[in-house]
Amino acid sequence: MVTSSSSPDRVDLADRYGRGDAARRRRVVVAVSGLVGVVALAWLGWVALDSSSPDVQSRLTAYDVVDGRTAQATVTVTLADPEVRASCLVRAVAVDSSPVGERSFTVTGVEVPSRVVVDVRTERRADTVRLIGCTTPDQSRPR
Repeated sequence: MVTSSSSPDRVDLADRYGRGDAARRRRVVVAVSGLVGVVALAWLGWVALDSSSPDVQSRLTAYDVVDGRTAQATVTVTLADPEVRASCLVRAVAVDSSPVGERSFTVTGVEVPSRVVVDVRTERRADTVRLIGCTTPDQSRPR
């Protein structure tokens, strides 16, 4: 009978796979996973906080197609800080969904929601008016 210590062809499993490496590896994986989880949660919290308090908010409250060359939009704009200057864009759209006119305007110095009435000149009759949104220097995504 041949034992493992007397056979030169047999390799000791501990020499091949290491001693205690599995437990060490498991601790490292758990620690790295925990760190990644904490970083992901911190990033998610920062994004949620940043998105919940925009510099400007806007919504289209009404529109009217006046004639074949003019549409009118009523936009409600709210600024978080009256010192902020917001740029807003309204687009008139034809029946085939192609843009037929647009108008940009700026809003400053309002804290409470402000109603702004804007006339949009069109190249042909508009079917509807869409608010693209308002931006500020610190808020590039239209809202």
